[in-house]
Amino acid sequence: MTKKNTKEELTDNEVIKTEEKEAVDLPQPETENEESDNLTDDNNQTNDITSQLNEQLQECQDKYIRLQADFDNFRKRTLKEKMELIDSAGSDVIKSVLTIADDMDRAVAAMQTSDDINAIRQGIELISNKLQELLKQRQVKEIPALGEKFNTDYHDAIAKVPVEDETKKGKIIDVIEKGYLMKDKVIRFSKVVVGE
Repeated sequence: MTKKNTKEELTDNEVIKTEEKEAVDLPQPETENEESDNLTDDNNQTNDITSQLNEQLQECQDKYIRLQADFDNFRKRTLKEKMELIDSAGSDVIKSVLTIADDMDRAVAAMQTSDDINAIRQGIELISNKLQELLKQRQVKEIPALGEKFNTDYHDAIAKVPVEDETKKGKIIDVIEKGYLMKDKVIRFSKVVVGE
């Protein structure tokens, strides 16, 4: 037998085997390999970016939690300091008033044993002056009221009394309780009687 030189001379089985062999021997196109490499690279880059973003998110969340805790601690600390300041300021005022209370006790004791009205009067005036000086040191001053025009920013009218004098209408004719300002802020309104 002669050698089979063409496909036509080959049997059907031999043709299929030869085609498969030729198909296997053919080089694969490089675009498929490059695309799969590119997809792998893209997936790796996406994973890297995702992990970086997750790390940044975790850092930001950690910073936020720490900042929130710091602010909460700051708020609690300042509230505590404020309460301590109020307590200490109140105790300073009480200490100042205690010296005047001691003077009042001495004056009451002196009134029980003394018949000299002038001496008692002078002692009470000294105590009153001491109290006025304490108020002045604390920047507390009396709200002027008697004879002044009624002003709702400083005065509280508890009664209105008809008056015959036209100049006294709308003005304060009597002060029931004095009002006070502390650093130009009303701490107690004057309770007054207004003429109408």
